[in-house]
Amino acid sequence: MARASTLKSLFASTVLVASGVAPAMADGRLHILHFNDFHSRVESINRFNSTCSASDEAEGKCYGGAARLVTLLNQMRDAITAQGDTVVVLNAGDSSQGSLFYTTYGGRIEAELNTRLGIDTMVVGNHEFDKGPEGLAVFLDTANYPILGANIDVSANNLLASRLAPYTIIERNGMRIGVIGVLAADSGETSSPGPTVAFTDEAEALRAAVAELEGQGVNTIIALTHTGYVADQRYAAMIPGIDAVVGGHSHTYLSATDERRQGAYPTWVSTDDGRLVPVVQAGAYGRYLGHLVMELDADGNVAYADGNTIEMNAEVAPDPETAAWVAGLAGPIDEMRSRVVAESSASIDGDRANCRQRECQMGNLVADAMLARVADQGVSIAIQNGGGLRASIDEGPVTMGEVLTVLPFQNTLATFQLSGANVVAALENGVSQLEENAGRFAQVAGLHYTFDPTLRWRARVERDGAAGWRVGADRSGGDLWRRVERLHACRGDGFRMFRNEAINAYDYGPDLADVLAEYMAANMPYAPVIDGRITRVGE
Repeated sequence: MARASTLKSLFASTVLVASGVAPAMADGRLHILHFNDFHSRVESINRFNSTCSASDEAEGKCYGGAARLVTLLNQMRDAITAQGDTVVVLNAGDSSQGSLFYTTYGGRIEAELNTRLGIDTMVVGNHEFDKGPEGLAVFLDTANYPILGANIDVSANNLLASRLAPYTIIERNGMRIGVIGVLAADSGETSSPGPTVAFTDEAEALRAAVAELEGQGVNTIIALTHTGYVADQRYAAMIPGIDAVVGGHSHTYLSATDERRQGAYPTWVSTDDGRLVPVVQAGAYGRYLGHLVMELDADGNVAYADGNTIEMNAEVAPDPETAAWVAGLAGPIDEMRSRVVAESSASIDGDRANCRQRECQMGNLVADAMLARVADQGVSIAIQNGGGLRASIDEGPVTMGEVLTVLPFQNTLATFQLSGANVVAALENGVSQLEENAGRFAQVAGLHYTFDPTLRWRARVERDGAAGWRVGADRSGGDLWRRVERLHACRGDGFRMFRNEAINAYDYGPDLADVLAEYMAANMPYAPVIDGRITRVGE
C-alpha cells in the first residue's frame, strides 16, 4: 500500500508500467485526487471507523480525519503542480451523516471542509438528503464549488431548484475536462429526499450529459458517480464517451498493491467499442485518498492510466490550522460523547462487509436491544437493516460517542403488526441485492431464517418452502406477527411492506441509539454473540 512516506515514488516517474508494456505517447497528463463516503469523519478514526481516542492518537493508531486529509491532499497537489502536470480534486458523495458533527451542525462543517480541501466538484450522495431537501440546501448554501446530480430532478422543490448541475467543465493548463455527476436512482428509498425530489435512470442521464459535453468540444469526460462499484463497471462498459469512472456509495477499497483490497486500482473495464476504461474508488471514512494518473492523447482520450490509494495513517501529520478548527467545533459535543454508558467484554464486529451479507455481531446486538425494549408490548420479532450499522465497537468501556457512530441516523423505534407472508417478503427483500452489498440485508431477533446466495431472487413467496426461493423463515402462516423495525428501514431500502401492509403502527418510539446504550448498560459487560439465527447456505 502506498503511504505518505512513499509520496516521492508516486511522482518519480511518468506512470507505473504494468507487465513491462510501455504506455502510448500522450499529449498531457491528468492526475485525479479523489475520495468518497467521508461520512462526517471530521476527526480521525480508529480501526473500527469510530472516533479515535486521544490515547490511540498518541500511540499512532489513528487514520484519516479532516486535518490529515488537508495535509496529504495539499502535499500531493503541490508536488503534481510542481512537476508541471494537471490535477483535479473530486468528491464522490456522502460527505454527510456518520458522526456528531453532522448531527450537531447539519452538514455545514462537511461542506466547509470541502472548501478547505479545494475540491473542484462533488456529486450528491444519497446521505446528503438525510435531513431532507433542507439538509442539502444547508450544504449548497455553504459550498463554493459546483455540486452535481445529472439524474436528480429538483425542479419541484423551491429550496433546490436550479441549484444542481448535471456536469461541470474544468479548464486547466489547456485541458478541458468534463465531469458528470450521478447518484443511485434508489436514493429515494435509502434516504429522505421527500416527495418534491425525483431520481431518474443513471445510464440515461450519463448518455445525455456525454452528448452535451461532446457537442461543446469536450473529449475528456469523467463520470463522478455515487452508484456503487458494480454499477460503475456497468456504466463504464455500456456508455461510449466516458474516459474514467470515479465512484463511491459501496465503500469499495481498491488498491494496486494491498492484498486486503476488494478490487484492483484501477479496475479496467472493456467496452463494446474496444476501449478500456479505468474505474476507481477509495474506500470510505476519509481513511484513503485515491490518486489516478491518466495519460491523454492529442484528442483528449485516455492512452494509459495507473495509480493507487494512499492510506492516511500516523505517517501523515495533521494540518495544525485544520486541527484547531476541528477542536473548536468539537467543544460543544465532547461532554455527551465522552460519557461512558457500558462495557464490552470483546470487540463487537459491525463491519459492513459482514453486516450486509450474513449474521453479524453488531446486527445481533442491535436487534436484540430493539426486541428487549418492546417485548413487554407483545412484540416477538425485530429486524434491523445492515446498512443502518455504521461502525464496530472495540473491547472495554463504551462511550455514547461510540454508540452514536454505530447508529448515527437518529432513527426512532417503531412497532407494528405484519402478516407472516409479509415478514417473509421482507426477508426476501433483504437478500435481494447481495451482489451490490446493499444495506437492506436483514439482521434479526426473535426468528431464524435461511437463504441461499446462489439462487435467483424472486418476489413470490412460497410458504411451503418449495425449492427455488431464497429465504425460508422458521415461522409461517396467516396469523399476524408483531415486530419492531428501525423507522428508516420502514420507509426505505425496499421494505415497502412495512409502510403499506403494517397494522397498528406506532412510529414515535425512543431513539435507537438510546435503546442500544441502555441495553448494553443492563447487560454489561456485554459479550458479543453469533448464534446461528441467520444461515447462509454454503458457509
